Amino acid sequence: MDADSDVALDILITNVVCVFRTRCHLNLRKIALEGANVIYKREVGKVLMKLRKPRITATIWSSGKIICTGATSEEEAKFGARRLARCLQKLGFLVKFTEFKVVNVLAVCTMPFEIRLPEFTKSNRPNASYEPELHPAVCYRIKSLRSTLQIFSTGSITVTGPDVKSVATAVEQIYPCVFESRKVIL
Repeated sequence: MDADSDVALDILITNVVCVFRTRCHLNLRKIALEGANVIYKREVGKVLMKLRKPRITATIWSSGKIICTGATSEEEAKFGARRLARCLQKLGFLVKFTEFKVVNVLAVCTMPFEIRLPEFTKSNRPNASYEPELHPAVCYRIKSLRSTLQIFSTGSITVTGPDVKSVATAVEQIYPCVFESRKVIL
């Protein structure tokens, strides 16, 4: 087994966060009274609206900015955001679906081996930081991809990046580095 051999790693996307604007002012009280699956947070000035399919939670501000979380793909995030805009149109608002952008993707990947974290940190010093007293994982940053990886000794890696493509590229980049620091089972 070497680092160059093709190993199929399953990257499971757990959360996609997206933002869009409605280009109109939203009356939060009206949404809270007439909308379905709504929680009105008056002290913060926002409304939480949940969709069942796709399973998405949206944070709605009166300015028309909406943040959607909970999707498991970029396509599902866009579909959920459009459904949310349609729900607001049905409540009587002049909503225009604009400025849609995926801002964050969270994914989990499991390596087929365990990792020696102190050795990994020493060999990847400027990008990797490991404080076992504070957190059980190594924090590895890839500035060119704007991605952050949390690498655990069990081989589990949590990746946060701006889009699905950068998350997949980050896992491809980290695999050879992690492979060098794997725990060899005798």
